[in-house]
Amino acid sequence: MDDNQRRDEGMAQRRKVLGDEWVDKSIKNRNAFNTDFQDLITRYAWGDIWTRPHFDHRTRRVLVIGTMVALGQWDEFRLHVRAALAEGGFTPDDIKEILLQQAIYCGVPAANHAVKEANAIIAELGLLKS
Repeated sequence: MDDNQRRDEGMAQRRKVLGDEWVDKSIKNRNAFNTDFQDLITRYAWGDIWTRPHFDHRTRRVLVIGTMVALGQWDEFRLHVRAALAEGGFTPDDIKEILLQQAIYCGVPAANHAVKEANAIIAELGLLKS
């Protein structure tokens, strides 16, 4: 696959995983400083990794959400939790199970913060049960 094909495949995957609204906003916010970075992640993260056949999108989403908890990358965590719920067919219970698992392997403080962040997204999307 050449760079143009990788970019096209990456953009298709990016839209499928994150949704058109997020991707369109990201494209609109491109500028001379961040365009090269956006192109890099579109070609490599989305075009090379998310298109690989071994893991399905559900598994990749679980891995990304768990990794963001482990790294404490809360902007990316919120992005991927929202996308999993809105675009990926995940339920709040799916997110809860990921976070319970991460509490053991990443620590309670990280999972505690993740629960707070995910709870806000779940409530915002109208998915929070009493």
